[in-house]
Amino acid sequence: MRNILIIGATSAIAETTARRFAVAGARFYLVGRNAEKLAAIARDLEIRSGQPIARESMDLDQLNLHPALLERAEQVLGGIDVAFIAHGILPDQAACQQSVEKTLAAIQTNALSAISLATLLANTFEQRGRGILIVISSVAGDRGRQSNYVYGAAKGMLNLFLQGLRNRLSEKGVQVLTIKPGFVDTPMTAAFEKKGLLWAQPDQIAKGIVAAVERGRDEVYLPGFWRWIMLVIRHIPEGIFKRLKL
Repeated sequence: MRNILIIGATSAIAETTARRFAVAGARFYLVGRNAEKLAAIARDLEIRSGQPIARESMDLDQLNLHPALLERAEQVLGGIDVAFIAHGILPDQAACQQSVEKTLAAIQTNALSAISLATLLANTFEQRGRGILIVISSVAGDRGRQSNYVYGAAKGMLNLFLQGLRNRLSEKGVQVLTIKPGFVDTPMTAAFEKKGLLWAQPDQIAKGIVAAVERGRDEVYLPGFWRWIMLVIRHIPEGIFKRLKL
């Protein structure tokens, strides 16, 4: 049985992934901003797992609260085996372009908050000599595009941080797994027109996450075809790329 901490547990991807872990009898500590939604998810997981579910709501942008949060999770679970960082926002690019405050707020939530939590968890796992750290990033972090470069910059920062963390912990018995989803039909993408083969459902991503954990993977694009799409996008010469409306 695994003791699993899920941060950002009310996100659609986190919720569906938790359901897949629950059928194996995992124990959970759930963290999210929306207390009402968090309670509903906890009740569902209790039925699926047959285990009582601990939870708390908090603003994860308050980095000073992170150490105490992780201490509480450790105490309740009796140790964390798997930590899943899944919180984030999709900022309004046009609004960010006109506001330094909004740009920095988006980077705080999508990068700095996750980096803070990952640092603390990594240190605990390293001392223990075991642990699995799963972090949701995005294909948007692979190259800056005019349509979402604030979000992409935050995810790019997170990707590089996790690469270095993985390199540091590779011989310490700790798995650091970066998840890079493409377009996913979730409340966060509610404003998008969700048509075409590029769009995935949250449970497709959840299935890929569980498989990546079981296989000891380092980084996965979900669905897998995004690896090849982003390979092409990363290699378009800058002189051509800057003229594209992406």
